[in-house]
Amino acid sequence: MILVTGATGTVGRELVGRLPRDRPVRILARDPLRVTGAHAGAEVVSGDYGDTASLARALAGVETAFLVTSRMDGDDERFVDAARGAGVRRVVKLSAAAVSDPGADDVITRWQRDSERLLRDSGMEWTLLRPRAFMSNTLSWAPTVRTDRVVRALYGTSPNSCVDPRDIADVAVRVLTEEGHAGRAYTLTGPEAMTAARQTAELGRQLGVELRFEELALEEARALMSGSRPAPLVEALLDSAARQLRGAKAGVDDAIREVTGRPARSYADWVRDHLSAFAA
Repeated sequence: MILVTGATGTVGRELVGRLPRDRPVRILARDPLRVTGAHAGAEVVSGDYGDTASLARALAGVETAFLVTSRMDGDDERFVDAARGAGVRRVVKLSAAAVSDPGADDVITRWQRDSERLLRDSGMEWTLLRPRAFMSNTLSWAPTVRTDRVVRALYGTSPNSCVDPRDIADVAVRVLTEEGHAGRAYTLTGPEAMTAARQTAELGRQLGVELRFEELALEEARALMSGSRPAPLVEALLDSAARQLRGAKAGVDDAIREVTGRPARSYADWVRDHLSAFAA
């Protein structure tokens, strides 16, 4: 039995539809009605990391689990403890590429490092998936692309080897269903580092329109982020952007080819398949 958490998130939505139909799959979700794309034989159960009884029910009979967390309040520890108690053999964790950057010391990266350490020390088999930024993050540009033909972002010339979430899901399927990945940490990137300005140009080319890129000042970016995020998270994101400006996110890794046998998708590939989101 494979257990999938985070099935309503960016990677999880792609993962559940890719898992083999001949493997028993259980999906844990706070709201099962939001789970889409899973094959007809998948079991969807309601639960929450803060509800230990629901975790125990979800993990019963599970051999391999895909772990995604988004709250920095002990969810990883509760899940790892419950998985170990249920006799789970292997946990595959969605982490972040920043954990291997010695220059990254923001609150998000420290949380991910601590979560990885919990899993490595758990006694269970583990595999870590460490993606760069998702190409799908640029969907946040869609409203201004549609209405004003403009992209506004911080540090438009800083490179990031962003990755297609579908590639992360493809790697996750292999790691969840094959042997030979225990004790491995895979850094998942796209095939090249892209800047926001280059992404804007690619969007405009495929849309057949001229798009402008307008660089936000630091305080403008802070103000925009602060509207929906707590201050520590805003500062972590700004620190991450500053590291990107210094080139810390430009490296390209070949792990996607290593695991799946094919190269990583490009940003142009991702745009082509999501162009309707940006079209007027």
